[in-house]
Amino acid sequence: MVVLRFLAVALLAWPMAFVHAQGANASAAPQNQNGPPAEQSSSQAEGSSSSARHKSKSGQAVRHTTVAEEVGPAPELAKAEELIQKQDYAAAEPLLQKILAGDAVNDPANYVAWFDLGFVENGLGKTNDSIAAYRKSVAVKPDVFESNLNLGLQLAKAGAPDAEQFLRAATQLKPTSHVAEGQARAWLSLAHVLEPSKPEEAIAAYQRAAVLQPKDPEPHLAAGQLLEKQGKPAEAEREYKQALALNPASDAVTALANIYMRSHRLPEAETELRKLVATNPQQADARIQLGRVLAADGKYDDAIAELQAGAKMVPADVSLQRDLADLYIEDKKYDQAEVAYRGLLKSNPNDAALHQSLGKSLLEQKKFADAQKEFLEAVKINPKLGPAYGDLAFAASENKDYPLTIKALDVRAKLLPEEPITYFLRASAYDHLKDFKRASANFHLFLKAANGKYPEQEWQAKHRLIAIEPKK
Repeated sequence: MVVLRFLAVALLAWPMAFVHAQGANASAAPQNQNGPPAEQSSSQAEGSSSSARHKSKSGQAVRHTTVAEEVGPAPELAKAEELIQKQDYAAAEPLLQKILAGDAVNDPANYVAWFDLGFVENGLGKTNDSIAAYRKSVAVKPDVFESNLNLGLQLAKAGAPDAEQFLRAATQLKPTSHVAEGQARAWLSLAHVLEPSKPEEAIAAYQRAAVLQPKDPEPHLAAGQLLEKQGKPAEAEREYKQALALNPASDAVTALANIYMRSHRLPEAETELRKLVATNPQQADARIQLGRVLAADGKYDDAIAELQAGAKMVPADVSLQRDLADLYIEDKKYDQAEVAYRGLLKSNPNDAALHQSLGKSLLEQKKFADAQKEFLEAVKINPKLGPAYGDLAFAASENKDYPLTIKALDVRAKLLPEEPITYFLRASAYDHLKDFKRASANFHLFLKAANGKYPEQEWQAKHRLIAIEPKK
């Protein structure tokens, strides 16, 4: 006579596990006639940079399942499972160890007890002991889907190379309940393990999962991200569009926008992101991404509005604050740029690039003395910041500090190639210092390099040469 009883099962939270819509059914009771239930994966962390996966929702939940037994459960096992149900793993552990030590009424080859012990050790944070227990469970009864899946997940979490072996085995076994969902989870888990070394097989595994769970956008998102990494944007776009069709509010919108941006399809990126912002105006990522798309398309006022809205939602995002400050410069809102850069420098006083950017905003407002001070600070912090020396030379020239102009240009020349305007600045500085020989030489270098691109300065150079060169 087969005796049925319940086992408590928690969700494994391993890195990059996949999100599934299970929250409302976390206490459902799948019927297990072959073996213990799996500690199923529940979350998927983001990959970045800048990619478009769901953010982690890892956690634990309790499930029950019915397990077929040839004999009645030992009292210790029944008690252990009650404790597992209460998440009292520390108390359950010695009971299970006693069972598996073997005696007149306990069988050390009890694969259910080994599974329970694997689960308990995981709950106690003993990953190696958990893996050892799951190995015992699989060794005793190798044809149980849930045991193979859990072992594979634990090995993947530990970075063990044989994770693939057991996850592959799980894909070939039948879950005792929620068959399509369980098999999809196995394919997803296998795909993640395969990504680094066998990307083509990983993509195929994601596609198998998508067939098993046709309403789940996650396999398409994962496959799309991997296809992007392989330099296959068209195929990635196809996967993202399938994910978007399943869930219009999914991360596929951002992923598609990224593809469109990289391929300079900015109107398409804007269209997708505007749809997302319209349905969820409080989604900061979407507003920020839309702002960046608009900025890339030269729609600065609209871009600023979106980035400002995003900045209110995530005020601690320094990269966003910097993007916004840079955008003020692009849109010639130099006073707003100054305020933004000064704010950033309060928490990043040793950031040379910020000092240089603040100097530029001051330069455009003709605050030349303040600008010079910021450029000097920038090159003090980072003596190899070549462009800052050019900015310093210009500010010093406006401040009539011609020796500093020449000094800054000479340092710049060691770091970056000369440009027509650097010749002109150097020539003008020497001219003001009455060093007409060097002024003349640099004016000639300027005219040769300018080639008609700087008509105003070229006119000045020609007339100064008439004035300072000896008459023939």
